[in-house]
Amino acid sequence: MNNFQQPAQGQQIQVKINDEIMKGTYINNMLVSHTKEEFVLDMMNIFNFQGIVNARIITSPGHFKRMISAMSDNLKKYEERFGAVTEAENLDKEIGFKG
Repeated sequence: MNNFQQPAQGQQIQVKINDEIMKGTYINNMLVSHTKEEFVLDMMNIFNFQGIVNARIITSPGHFKRMISAMSDNLKKYEERFGAVTEAENLDKEIGFKG
């Protein structure tokens, strides 16, 4: 039995976050893969040709599309406030964000 109910519009949702997650994790590389049912985002930190996956996010295609929209909207707001962002030069084609 599923007792989850969608909150009413405008209602706030209480979310908890532990200290380990609150401090954040730096990433400089991301690998995205997908199946028909889900997208998988591996968030990595690569340095001197060694790296570690810091987080793996698995989400539905519909939610992935909402994430892209939210990130695009936030980037637009950032650039309106602080100026245009240019992509970092990719010095090594084997390191960096990949799709």
